[in-house]
Amino acid sequence: SADGGRNLSLDSIPMGLPMSDPTAWATAMNNLGMAPMGMTGQPLLPDFDPALGMMTGIPPINPMMPGLGIVPPPIPPDMPAVKEIIHCKSCTLFPPNPHLPPPATRERPPGCKTVFVGGLPENATEQIIMEVFEQCGEVIAIRKSKKNFCHIRFAEEFMVDKALYLSGYRIRLGSSTDKKDTGRLHVDFAQARDDLYEWECKQRMLAREERHRRRLEEERFRPPSPPPVVHYSDHECSIVAEKLKDDTKFSEAIQTLLTWIERGEVNRRTANNFYSMIQSANSHIRRLMNEKAAHEKEMEEAKEKFKLALSGILVQFEQIVAVYHSASKQKAWDHFTKAQRKNISVWCKQAEEIRNIHNDELMGIRREEEMEMSDEEIEDPPEMKETEESALVSQVEALKEENDSLRWQLDAYRNEVELLKQEQGKASRDEDTTKEQQMKLLQQALQGMQKHLLKVQDEYKKREAELEKVKEEKLKVETLLANLKEQESSTSRVCACSQEKECPAEKTLSNSPVKSEREVLLVGIISTFLHVHPFGASIEYICSYLQRLDSKICTAEVEVLMTRLQNTFRQELSGVGASLEKRWKFCGFDGLKMT
Repeated sequence: SADGGRNLSLDSIPMGLPMSDPTAWATAMNNLGMAPMGMTGQPLLPDFDPALGMMTGIPPINPMMPGLGIVPPPIPPDMPAVKEIIHCKSCTLFPPNPHLPPPATRERPPGCKTVFVGGLPENATEQIIMEVFEQCGEVIAIRKSKKNFCHIRFAEEFMVDKALYLSGYRIRLGSSTDKKDTGRLHVDFAQARDDLYEWECKQRMLAREERHRRRLEEERFRPPSPPPVVHYSDHECSIVAEKLKDDTKFSEAIQTLLTWIERGEVNRRTANNFYSMIQSANSHIRRLMNEKAAHEKEMEEAKEKFKLALSGILVQFEQIVAVYHSASKQKAWDHFTKAQRKNISVWCKQAEEIRNIHNDELMGIRREEEMEMSDEEIEDPPEMKETEESALVSQVEALKEENDSLRWQLDAYRNEVELLKQEQGKASRDEDTTKEQQMKLLQQALQGMQKHLLKVQDEYKKREAELEKVKEEKLKVETLLANLKEQESSTSRVCACSQEKECPAEKTLSNSPVKSEREVLLVGIISTFLHVHPFGASIEYICSYLQRLDSKICTAEVEVLMTRLQNTFRQELSGVGASLEKRWKFCGFDGLKMT
């Protein structure tokens, strides 16, 4: 366990240092999460539990945490750790002010085993540094600088957490008060290539172990590969043929036969052997059908048992519900208390709900049985006659294909009957009864197939008759359509001739510029108006006069009419600049001379 590993690692730490205050040393070690040990290696506190620190709120240091790259949880600010004075052989460590914030540290590098120690006294030597920090664990190397700092590399990662505990302590060499003999320690994580390399090697080793473990798990759960199939030979062929006749070894033999056929072992020399093996495989179809029939019979019997049991349960539910209903009547209901009445009503509701659920289930089973019976006994209702020729043709083709498939099945059954007859003569008397049963089953199947074939042939004849009727009706409709088209063409010709005879005057009018009697009236009124105005008038003025007579007259209609009659009306421009205006004048007298 983690606690055991911590105690083992601490036993190996040299603890032969004199301690003037054993209680202070025990408190400091307890704050580090270590069991306090004495000079002789005996525990100072015999009832010490490593999982529970003496100081409340200080979590013990787990030695496995640095290896996983997890920083231990921080100490809550409202519960500061009480640090004590630590006495060493050549120096004394004084704790920092507990009200000051904890010293800041950088982010922990992965696999960190090296710490940076700053604030060392100028007169500090490597021996003094070793004396202070070897209490945290085995020190591998110390690299001291001339500028009052050094780097210390420990053997394990958890020792770094113990060294960080000393950050903020004031160190004094001996009893001197000289500045060169005092300093304030600052311990922080240091990034070293050796630590990173060892951590990467450890991670790679863990990854290899994980891959190996996963591979073992996959191999354990992987299904075993099937045994290899032997190569074809006459001897192996005879063995497989015997296995095909045995029901227990059939699956193995049929797989071997399938592999040989897929490999291309069939040729002229081995064709007869393969045909006999395929024939043996075909004989197992009857066995499989018998097994299926037996299983179906067992399923039906189980359904019957379930139905009987369910009906018995429903009867008992009905009796229980009847008891509740009789208890709810006024004669007995008044003698129960309120709590008893409430319980009886709740029980009655629950029993009714369960009874209804079971009743629905039983009715569903009966409904399924009725549907199965209707599918087996009742023939499919005749389909509605389709008027489209394409639908009937597709149905007739489908019936033809079904008829052909049924004929092929009938031939196959006849061949099987002949084979059975041949095998029956060769078989012994013990197998006569089973052969007769198989013959009866095949004869019944043949009779059913023949009946079905007759039905299909009758339907095929009906479809053909319907198709012929539809074709005749289509021909009649086409002839009717042709007659109607001829009649329409003849009537259109007669109408055109009558219109030409009745409307010669309209044709003459359509050639003239004035197309209707209304336009003739408009021309007369406009001529009279312009004769009264010899200097001409604008189109708006003319239209305003005409709209007094008829409000439906529009300016565009009048202007188009006047532009068509160029010999009767003439348009002129009068005025200069902004006062330029188009005026229409009557020129009918001049136009009469020109025409």
